[in-house]
Amino acid sequence: MQIITDPKEFQSVCWSWRGQGLTSALVPTMGFLHAGHISLFTWARANAEKVAASIFVNPTQFGPNEDLDRYPRDPEGDAAKAREAGVDVLFLPEPGAMYPEGFATTVSVAGLTEGLCGASRPGHFDGVATVVAKLLLLAMPTTAVFGQKDWQQLAVIRRMVRDLDIPVAIEGRPIFRESDGLAMSSRNVYLSPQDRALAPHVQKGLQAARAWKAQGVTSARELTQRLTAYYKDAIPTARPDYVACVHPETLAPLEDASGPALMAVALFFPGARLIDNLLLD
Repeated sequence: MQIITDPKEFQSVCWSWRGQGLTSALVPTMGFLHAGHISLFTWARANAEKVAASIFVNPTQFGPNEDLDRYPRDPEGDAAKAREAGVDVLFLPEPGAMYPEGFATTVSVAGLTEGLCGASRPGHFDGVATVVAKLLLLAMPTTAVFGQKDWQQLAVIRRMVRDLDIPVAIEGRPIFRESDGLAMSSRNVYLSPQDRALAPHVQKGLQAARAWKAQGVTSARELTQRLTAYYKDAIPTARPDYVACVHPETLAPLEDASGPALMAVALFFPGARLIDNLLLD
């Protein structure tokens, strides 16, 4: 596996693959790799002739009071995991390389970014869209692979790629979970043992919402009220940021959940903000 820190060198290698007619997959990450990331690498390895991965803790998607400085990092361990998973090129840029002096461009996707995480993290998705656009243009992959844990992020990236005619297929892969159902996240390490024991209720609540719909509850308001009450009882140490029932594609809030519906949640634990989602169909 080749490790590259310079954006232009990374671009040269990836574009050479395209020039040779090879299919390629890009897996953008922020590092501190876990089994969920490895599942993305594994899918990429099975579906493309060349695999590139990036590890970049992107400063422009963090707010002023968020965890940029303490976000977990393990570059040596990450490199070993990527190599074992069959990654051909690992891109490890520094912030100054991605955002050199005078950088003045922001990619913004309207509409999809205004609710859910966008409501409490202003500017977050501008940072995401900008860095992903840069990574796609550097790598020019056949496919870019993302996890579905951040469903809103995936929707934003799909819309950006469509609107800007970026010639890449966006592949969303299922959420990878711990054995007790907790969605894997690099931020799970922030949880205290007590909160880690309660955290699986995030997903259990979503499963309960799916069961309520199967039993005939189709009012989005009732579903969200029931789920909010479930979290208040099952996870007393956590505070909901949002509990929302939205359309899976437009992310618009629903009144009637009898059709396609996504339940999306974000909860503030004392040590971490956790997100999760589940299609209610």
